[in-house]
Amino acid sequence: MIDLRALRENPDVLRASQRARGEDESVVESLLSLDEERRSALTAFEQLRAEQKASGKLVSRAQGEEKQALIAQGKEMAQQVKDLEARAAELGAELEKLLKTVPNLVEEGAPAGGEQDYVVLEHVGELPVFDFTPRDHLELGELLGAIDMERGAKISGSRFYFLTGVGMQLQMALLNLAMEQAIEAGFTPMYVPVMVKPETMEGTGFLGNHSSEVYHLPADDLYLVGTSEVGLAGYHMDEILAEVPKRYVGWSSCFRREAGSYGKDTRGIIRVHQFDKVEMFTYVDPADAHEEHQRLLAWEKEMLAKCELPFRVIDTAAGDLGTSAARKFDCEAWVPTQEAYRELTSTSNCTTFQSRRLSIRFKDGEGRTAPVATLNGTLATTRWIVAILENHQQADGSVRVPKALQRFIGKEVLTPVK
Repeated sequence: MIDLRALRENPDVLRASQRARGEDESVVESLLSLDEERRSALTAFEQLRAEQKASGKLVSRAQGEEKQALIAQGKEMAQQVKDLEARAAELGAELEKLLKTVPNLVEEGAPAGGEQDYVVLEHVGELPVFDFTPRDHLELGELLGAIDMERGAKISGSRFYFLTGVGMQLQMALLNLAMEQAIEAGFTPMYVPVMVKPETMEGTGFLGNHSSEVYHLPADDLYLVGTSEVGLAGYHMDEILAEVPKRYVGWSSCFRREAGSYGKDTRGIIRVHQFDKVEMFTYVDPADAHEEHQRLLAWEKEMLAKCELPFRVIDTAAGDLGTSAARKFDCEAWVPTQEAYRELTSTSNCTTFQSRRLSIRFKDGEGRTAPVATLNGTLATTRWIVAILENHQQADGSVRVPKALQRFIGKEVLTPVK
């Protein structure tokens, strides 16, 4: 949720942010109007309540008809006070509801525009050159006995799969390497719930524009998370943190409906309903959020380098940011058979947007309580298997295991089983 006081002081900042995202600017006027109306109702309520208290003192000293008149007047004022209080509460609820529909303010420097308006910041690593026709990750996965889409679809439907044999070993190696790296960097490892209450899901900003992506369990009124970020953000809900930064790394299965993606990436495990993920999540002083964002990106790049993958870093355009993100950097690995870069990691600076909704504060340098900044960043997911298989494949269908992963798998090369 955006800062209402900051909005009053400089509404043009939100107007510019809405323009950059391609969102409606008129929400600024609606918010300011509702805010003014609510504040006026509160002022009227407080003034009349003060008059009511003063009138009450006169009643005890009055007699006869004067006393009866004051009592009647008091009853009328009591009803008016009650009505004004109800009106102020009603306007407050309307204002909060509207505030929750407004995405975070875009950080200065983020590109304006939509999905295709990203800016490439750097390329890392060299693209592989093959002297044979490369196989895609699913063909390789089937040759290695690593991926079974057919049986996944048989028992669960499309976009489900089995990781088998070295496929499962490769996933465990990736996630363990990611956890190891994060712990060495000072993160606290966490195993997080994959079902959360509505207030947690809403507080992190996933029930707005992305609600169609989320699985809901109506009988329990719980939501399946699409990222460990949700549980890690809710971990300190309604708390005041004694110190920051706090850095957590969560491991969980994740679930996404992939609504609206029909026909996209239906082959293999690029876009699926269930996957595993290791996610970094940090709570920091808002003054340090920009620098923390760069640190998270550096940790992601370090992990990609360990897996010996060629990738690029992009600065995501404002119109392609999630509701909570003020800025987002993606690392996209090269997928040879698609001749394209595909997202493997993203890191978002959510500033104080989530903490305001979840009521998470900290003590600043002067001892005052203030909303804390939250940031997140992917460190490994199931999708990394796609890039590893395709970039490290050899002519006979075998796949070279990146050196950093070899000690987890016990092999230097994965060889076909059929």
